[in-house]
Amino acid sequence: MESSPTTLSPLLLKNLITSLFIYGDKALVNLGEKYKLLQLIRYILISTFVFFLRLLPSLFPYLSPSEDNYSYSKPPKSKSDAHSPPFPGAGDSGIARALSQLLSIVNEIPVSSRKYEIVRSLTEKIIDDNLLEGNEALREVNCAALSAAFSKTLSQLEARVGSLDHDRVEPAGDETNTNRPNRVYYGMNQVFRAVWYCGDVFWTRFRRSGEELSGPGSSAEKLSAEMLWLAQKLAACGCAEEAVCRWAAAAKLAWLSLSAEPRLQGSLVKVSAFLFKQAKEMGVEEGEENTREQQRQTKMKMLILWLPLLCRASHGTDAPVLSINEKKELERVLEDIIESLEEEEDQEQVLSLWLHHFTHCLSSDWPNLHSCYARWCTASRRLLLLRC
Repeated sequence: MESSPTTLSPLLLKNLITSLFIYGDKALVNLGEKYKLLQLIRYILISTFVFFLRLLPSLFPYLSPSEDNYSYSKPPKSKSDAHSPPFPGAGDSGIARALSQLLSIVNEIPVSSRKYEIVRSLTEKIIDDNLLEGNEALREVNCAALSAAFSKTLSQLEARVGSLDHDRVEPAGDETNTNRPNRVYYGMNQVFRAVWYCGDVFWTRFRRSGEELSGPGSSAEKLSAEMLWLAQKLAACGCAEEAVCRWAAAAKLAWLSLSAEPRLQGSLVKVSAFLFKQAKEMGVEEGEENTREQQRQTKMKMLILWLPLLCRASHGTDAPVLSINEKKELERVLEDIIESLEEEEDQEQVLSLWLHHFTHCLSSDWPNLHSCYARWCTASRRLLLLRC
């Protein structure tokens, strides 16, 4: 596809200015080591330049082709769509498009909007009515729309938590060390921080004028709450395994969750607790060997990724995230999943990971898998005696 002159002009301008700035910055680096004033001028120029780069896409919106379109249009048909229901006419039916649109609107509008509950209630009614019909085609319509919404929300949550983690910048320490170029770009200079903040505000208001500017934590909490809601709906439609597999593949989110805000950690604990219960039911029915092996690997990934969060997360004080009975139930679920792994090495890897995080987190004594660990030690001891 050929690029139009209108699109190329801003790109050429951006590349030209970037090249000139980098070339001129080399001289300022050398002089800045001798003269403090030039060093301050260099910081200001860099701050202004970064702000200009962030402002450029806003002035030329066609440089960002991935920008969401708020207008609803009929999606194109595709035979290769992995989430398309296998029933003729189900995937491209009006009820399927309506459910997809409603789920998209639920994802976009803020919780504080008075129409949020209206749209969500309407979405739940359509999902429930489809299930009440007892028709397999309508059940597949629910599963396809909910699966796509779950995947989209998971990607947004991961990106949101990642941006919150990136915003928490640590001070560089020794201010007299001039051999740290990264300090300019990560916020040591107060002018840079101010300009960067103004750029973020302008960017958000200009590019997301249709959204309410809520706090960063509340937005991530909204997404995590919707993750739980979507997972529950998928389970009600008999498609819980889809949510479990996606949650077991969210390695980046699991890592970022360990340093997330306490309230967000609590929301992620709820999602993990629910999906661990769903993972326990996987493989109960007899199936092919390949399917059972895939389910075993999914359970293993779930434990490796999300068990550290259960050990280290803040579980609430005024309003506990999980009740005492829910915690005990989840402990039994975790023990059952670990013992269903069958392979001694897999159990050892999971229990070793649990022991590390359980003993190094002084603020929590849950989940307590001591009994499971003791049973594994006994089984391992017997296995060694049999080999001798």
